[in-house]
Amino acid sequence: MTTYGTDLALALQLADAADSVTRARFRATDLRVERKPDRTPVTDADLAVEDAVRAILGRERPGDDIAGEERGGKVGSGRTWVLDPIDGTKNFLRGVPAWGTLIALVDGGRPVVGVVSAPALGQRWWASRGEGAWTRKELAAPESAREPRRLQVSAVGDLGDAYLSTTHLNSWREHHSREKYLALVDAVWETRAFGDFWHYCLVAEGALDIATEAIVNPWDVAAVKVLIEEAGGTFTDLSGRDRFDGGSAIGTNGRLHRAALAILAR
Repeated sequence: MTTYGTDLALALQLADAADSVTRARFRATDLRVERKPDRTPVTDADLAVEDAVRAILGRERPGDDIAGEERGGKVGSGRTWVLDPIDGTKNFLRGVPAWGTLIALVDGGRPVVGVVSAPALGQRWWASRGEGAWTRKELAAPESAREPRRLQVSAVGDLGDAYLSTTHLNSWREHHSREKYLALVDAVWETRAFGDFWHYCLVAEGALDIATEAIVNPWDVAAVKVLIEEAGGTFTDLSGRDRFDGGSAIGTNGRLHRAALAILAR
């Protein structure tokens, strides 16, 4: 089996480079914000992060493809680095600390390395195929809390005991079915809207049981797919297909996946 230890090490270095940019620009009074054609915001920090990561990859992995949210590119049939320089840009520009950089390596159409770094939350998550999923606290945390901790999804086996999260309720009305999402809400124990990368990381940690979105882009979920799966969970699109580029997403502890999909089915 192919191992990706050196690629994971590089991805962690890329996250360090990204964090050095985002920390400096978070809550900056001169942050520049523009609106893309799809009406989503992009800041000067988004562009600076992606440019910095691309520059390192150009030196370290010149033969690999790159696909990023801001500078474009496509996932090829070989090795492609998939980048979301700041996932949760709306939080970033409003000063809410729930945002992060997502870095994934896709090999043969399958995410094999994933790193999520959320410096304002003081936490990082990472995984590579066959090597498990891990997290550690960063920066101000006590030394003991900065030791890597292996992740494991929850053992919840009944929807009535499940903890569910999504990103934006209105997206279900536009892209899937608001009524079917609310039917899932009615079936579970508790709901929140942690949103974006964070709720998938919480599924991998076992703190949540289901995270789902009616619309996603490949760079939104390539990294968290490998994270959840290496923690023992299941990640598909809303049609149940084993892919990160299907346009929608659901990550669960695995035990609840089929039941949740049945309620969300078109």
